[in-house]
Amino acid sequence: MKKISIMGVRIDNVSMGEVINAVEDKIDNKEQYIIYTPNTEIVMMCQKDKEFLNLVNQSDINVPDGIGLIYASKIKNLPLKEKVAGFDLSIEMLDLANKKGLKLYSVGGKPGVAETAMKNIHEKYPNISIAGCHHGYFKGTHLGMNGHEEELKVVHEINKANPDILFVGFGAKKQEQWIQYNRDKLNASIIIGNGGTIDVIAGNVKRAPEIFINLGLEWLYRLIKEPSRISRQIVLPVFMIKIFFGNKNIVKEIK
Repeated sequence: MKKISIMGVRIDNVSMGEVINAVEDKIDNKEQYIIYTPNTEIVMMCQKDKEFLNLVNQSDINVPDGIGLIYASKIKNLPLKEKVAGFDLSIEMLDLANKKGLKLYSVGGKPGVAETAMKNIHEKYPNISIAGCHHGYFKGTHLGMNGHEEELKVVHEINKANPDILFVGFGAKKQEQWIQYNRDKLNASIIIGNGGTIDVIAGNVKRAPEIFINLGLEWLYRLIKEPSRISRQIVLPVFMIKIFFGNKNIVKEIK
C-alpha cells in the first residue's frame, strides 16, 4: 500500500473498496485497526500542532478525506486514487456490518445524540447488533484528564460489549488523543475517528447535497449553511498556496 506525505501528514493511497476489504480482513482475523480521516483542515492544524501531527501519523491507516488533498497530490504528480470521506467510509462500514451481522458501538456527541443515531442505524440496518453507545461528555483523555475514572468506566463498557466496530466522534485532535491513549485497552477490531458522523446519522446535521459533494464543494455548502466556519475554512486557500509555492518535499512519497 503506497503512502505519501502531505506537509508531514501520512496519507495512504487507497480506494474506498481497498479500505473496506482491509476492514473486513481485520475483523475476520480479530485484529485491531485504527482509522483516521485527515482532510485539508486537519493537515493545516498539524502545521501548528506537532503533538497532533504525531497522533495522526500513529494510525494504522489515514484515508484522504478532502478534495484538497486529492488536488495537492495531482499537482505534485503523486496522485491519490480517490477521496475517501470519513462519513462515506462509515456508511460503507455499516453496510458491511449489516451484511455480516457485526456489533457496533459509538462514543461521542452530546447526550442523546448517539442513542438517536443508533436507533436510526437499527432501523436501516436491522442485522447490525447495536452493542451500545455513550455520549462524549465524560472526563477523559479528550478533555486532558487521562485515565479518569469516568473514562475507565466507558472503556469497561465498550470492552464488555466487545464491538467489531467502534465509532469515536469527539472532533479533530480530541478523538485521536482518546484513541491513541486507550487503543491498547480497547477490545474492538475497527476503531475509527469519524468526527460528526453520528450527528449526521442522528439527523442533527444535514450533509451537503450530492451535487456539492460530486463537485468537491462540500466545504462551500457548509460555509453557506454556517458562515461562522469562515475562520476555520480560511485555511483552504492557504493550503493551496503552500502546495503551489512550497518546496518539492511538501508532498512526497513515503518509502
